[in-house]
This record gives sequence, C-alpha cells and structure tokens, in this order.
Amino acid sequence: MSGWSNGSSNGSYTSFFLVGFPGLQDSRTLLVLPFLGLYLVILSVNALVIHTVVSQRSLHQPMYLLIALLLAVNICAATTVVPPMLFSFSTYFNRISLAHCLIQMFCIYFLIVFDCNILLVMALDRYVAICYPLRYPEIVTSQLLAGLVGVAAARSTCLVAPVVGLASRVRFCRSDVIHHFACEHMALMKLSCGDVSLNKTVGLTIRIFNRVLDMLLLGASYTRIIHAAFRISSGGARAKALNTCGSHLLVIFTIYSSTMSSSIVYRVARTASEDVHNLLSAFYLLLPCLVNPIIYGARTKEIREHLATLFQRT
Repeated sequence: MSGWSNGSSNGSYTSFFLVGFPGLQDSRTLLVLPFLGLYLVILSVNALVIHTVVSQRSLHQPMYLLIALLLAVNICAATTVVPPMLFSFSTYFNRISLAHCLIQMFCIYFLIVFDCNILLVMALDRYVAICYPLRYPEIVTSQLLAGLVGVAAARSTCLVAPVVGLASRVRFCRSDVIHHFACEHMALMKLSCGDVSLNKTVGLTIRIFNRVLDMLLLGASYTRIIHAAFRISSGGARAKALNTCGSHLLVIFTIYSSTMSSSIVYRVARTASEDVHNLLSAFYLLLPCLVNPIIYGARTKEIREHLATLFQRT
C-alpha cells in the first residue's frame, strides 16, 4: 500500500503509483518496444552531433558549442522521463515517493526552461556575429559564454523552483494513483484535497510570463539579425547567415509550438481521456529531443560535412 503520513491533523499520501496510459491497462508492455526504440534513436542522433562538435577543433566556436549543449540537454530530458517509464511498463513496479516525484518534476521543467534559455543565448550570439562581425571575437569570449549559460541555468531554477516548492506543501488525499507516466504538475495537483488555486495561478503566470518574454526577445533579436543579413553584400555570406538563422528558427518553432500546444490542449480539452494527455506530454517532451539534432545535423553545413566524412570513414 502507498505511504500515508498522519503527522498532522490531516493525512496525506507520501508515495504514489505512476500509471501511464491507464486506458491500456495490461497492454502497457506493448509500449516498451516503441518507446525504447525512440529513446535509442534520440540518444544516438544527439550523441552523434555532440561527438562531431567535440572531436572537431574547427567546430569549437560559440555557436557549435551552444548547439552541443542544447543537444546534451535533450539527452538529459529524455533520460529523466523514458527509462523510469520503460521500467514501470515492463516490471509493473511504478511506485514513487513524493520526494522523488518532486525531484523528477523539477528536473523535467528545469530542462524544458533551460532549453528555451539556451535558445536565447544562441539568439544573442547570432545577433553579435551578424550585426557586429568585426567585433564578434572580442565580444563573445569563452568567459562571456560561460557566464550567459550560468545565467540561463539560474533563471531556469528561479522559474521552476516556486512551482515545485508550492507543490511540496500540498496535501494529497484524493488518491495515491497518478494517471501519468511522469510526475507532471497538473497530474499531481489532481490528487490534492485542498485549495490549489495558488499553485495553478503561479504555474500559469510563470509559464505565460516566461513564454511571452522569450518570444519578444527572440522576435526582436531575429528581426534585427535577418535585417542585417539582407544588408550583407556578399551573396555567399548572406546565404550562410540566413541558413543558420533558419535552423535556429526551426528549432525555436519546434520547442515552443510543442510545449504551448500541449499546454493549451491540456487546459481546453478537459474531457479528453488520460491516455490523450499522456500522449500529448510524450509529444512535447520527446519531439524536440528527436527533431533538434536532425535539424542541426542536416542544415548546418560544417556539421553536415563532418558527419558525412565520419560516415565515409565508417
């Protein structure tokens, strides 16, 4: 039986059962193979591009290092979710303590927000590279890059910590079964038996504020970047700058559209089944992890050439 805390006048569950795709019941083992295959593909394509960037000294430049960092975050995000889910599906051991549940929740949302913050750093890097090309080496130094990544990590922590902190203070007595494959905030809040309006308001406010601010900053940056790119006299340099921006914009569209569409559907389609919500969560968590390395590997000329050379040697 799941843990039950009765230290105060009101009891609360201290451990839960994660039941992903509850509509499938005993057929959940059939999901092991497709999700395992997807996870292995995510690991392989992300690791391949990261290996290419790390092993080639010519790619040890801010833009490529940020791409490698973004893909490393993809691997961490997929690893936070998929292995526990596969273990749960295959062994039916799906018990998780409240502490571990909150840790997983923090890791999931931290990595999602950190992903978006890296995109902001990449936009700043491209802004300086295209708008101030002669001063780029002296402006974008390794120290500045490390500082920006540190600020991105700190910003991610500050945005996620209040949501997880408020969740840790909630009393859970409706049930000890989370109808989800991971400890998502809304899935956990459904088990609360008190007033969680503050939790929902804070979570929604932070998400909207973060998304709107990010979109404004990205929109302003890439508007200036594209405008400056069209003013480049050399056709080859102009095409290269626009192609690079195109890759970044595709990744931005993939990440933001998947997270925003999932959030909107989750709140609008309240009558949808739990399996639909599970599928949407898997979509927004794993789609960017799969698509991002393909975009950068296929569209970034320098990475693509090194990958082609690697495959030819193999």
